[in-house]
Amino acid sequence: MQTQLDHVLALVDDVLGGNTVGVYLHGSAVLGGLKPRSDLDVLVVSKRRTALEEKRRLVERLLSLSGGESRHLELTIVVESEIRPWRYPPSFDFQYGDWWRREFESGNVEPWPTTANPDLASLLTMVLLANRPLHGPPPAEILDPVPRKDQISAMVSGIYGLVGELDEDTRNVILTLARIWGTVATGEIRSKDAAADWALERLPQEQRPVLARARAIYLGEEEERWDDLGSRLRPHADHVIGEIERLVAATAQG
Repeated sequence: MQTQLDHVLALVDDVLGGNTVGVYLHGSAVLGGLKPRSDLDVLVVSKRRTALEEKRRLVERLLSLSGGESRHLELTIVVESEIRPWRYPPSFDFQYGDWWRREFESGNVEPWPTTANPDLASLLTMVLLANRPLHGPPPAEILDPVPRKDQISAMVSGIYGLVGELDEDTRNVILTLARIWGTVATGEIRSKDAAADWALERLPQEQRPVLARARAIYLGEEEERWDDLGSRLRPHADHVIGEIERLVAATAQG
């Protein structure tokens, strides 16, 4: 992991140089520890936006650094003045993730439809919680805390888009729904396996096999397969979404 992170830091320094305010590790690496299928998640705070040619340089190197025998990388760059003072929804300047690998390989270095991204509310919250600077000051010195209402709005706003990927990215969708449910209920951000543990205790018996399978795959205890549970995926997702919506409605009334 450290060698891969060192390569990422060298790349960021090469592209942004003195414009880098801070680089921060977040995600599974600092929330419960890396699991066999965990990504390495890195946030970069910059003084300025990147030029198109700089994005090309980032993509070219990240395509070779991410995946294969190494861990998949998620690298997000935000501009300091665009996230502080805080406003919702926040925006990013650049984001690399292997879900866009096909677009990146085809030469599209800005495949996102818009840089306004509610999910950044959760990402920045995790960065503050993790407090793991790889370069620069502690994140609390350059990031405003995210109001809980914005964090919940961000998670809820992405639910139906998430469910649209249920057949293609089953494990991650099921685990992410469990994480959202747990965070809305308790305010605590858990690792994916810890969120699954929390949710499994609260699910009715007939809804547990889907989440138990997703957790086992994530931990490397089982191979990825859903053929035997295919008919139960959508009912499980609908049940968890119903629990989330019930909590959100109760919060709004309170």
